[in-house]
Amino acid sequence: MVAIEIGEGRKVALPQLFSRISLRQGVGGVPPTALVLAGIVSVQLGAALATRLFAATGPAGAVSLRLFFAGAVLLVFWRSALRIPRRAVPVVLAYGAVLAVMNVAFYEAIDRIPLGMAVTIEFLGPLAVALAGSRRWIDPAWAVLAGGGVLLLTQTDGDVAWTGVVLALVAAALWASYILLSAKLGETTSGGGGLALAMAFGGLLMAPVGIISAGTALLQPSVLAAGFGVALLSSVLPYSVELEALRRIPPRVFGVLMSLEPAVGALAGLAVLSQAMNLPQWAGIACVVAASIGATRTSRAR
Repeated sequence: MVAIEIGEGRKVALPQLFSRISLRQGVGGVPPTALVLAGIVSVQLGAALATRLFAATGPAGAVSLRLFFAGAVLLVFWRSALRIPRRAVPVVLAYGAVLAVMNVAFYEAIDRIPLGMAVTIEFLGPLAVALAGSRRWIDPAWAVLAGGGVLLLTQTDGDVAWTGVVLALVAAALWASYILLSAKLGETTSGGGGLALAMAFGGLLMAPVGIISAGTALLQPSVLAAGFGVALLSSVLPYSVELEALRRIPPRVFGVLMSLEPAVGALAGLAVLSQAMNLPQWAGIACVVAASIGATRTSRAR
């Protein structure tokens, strides 16, 4: 179901990462629904902030900074758990490579199409994984509803940047692959050492691409600060608050809340980037959100 797959694909691969931080002391009194929503908002604000970097670094440069800082944080937190079995090495390398390419595809997409459109299309990845894991008669209806939502998203007032749409679909496919690899990573490693190494490997892969794309701009203090902020907003804060929320609410409820992410992405694009969307596009987002909620509530728990 979407709750499990989103969690495993992007977040639950960080078990107990922030148990070493006194997070629970600070957010223990915050309702879990508020924590999930805070994580969603943080992710989308991170994506919006990343677009501000594109003028200086390009999408590839922004990805390289995000993965570098996120990888550094994970390596520090999991420095005592970085030894992994030999059979896990191919999984870690594949996981890091998919992570890097997925982020490049998504950042290239939001460089061409509105953030809300890109997030909604990318959301088809975990939705497809959830539907593929269920055999209920109503599942095709959710797939049709999501497909109709994507068609509505392309009803723009001007020309559609189809390259951006294709890149968002590529990111969706890679997100689905990322979810499946996340499960495999959990089977072959324990703790967060595998994820830390995969993140670092992804950053290593992106380093030459980022350098070619941005050159010395990557070393500018303002660019470094923005890159660190993107890593915090897109990785550190969401991982921590959502992990705390998952301790206190059922995964299926978590999945329903996570289904709001496309709508929050559209609102972040409107508020931060002034990316207005027309009525058919908002209807398309609503269709994908409804399909995700429906798939979450009707799919069988694994």
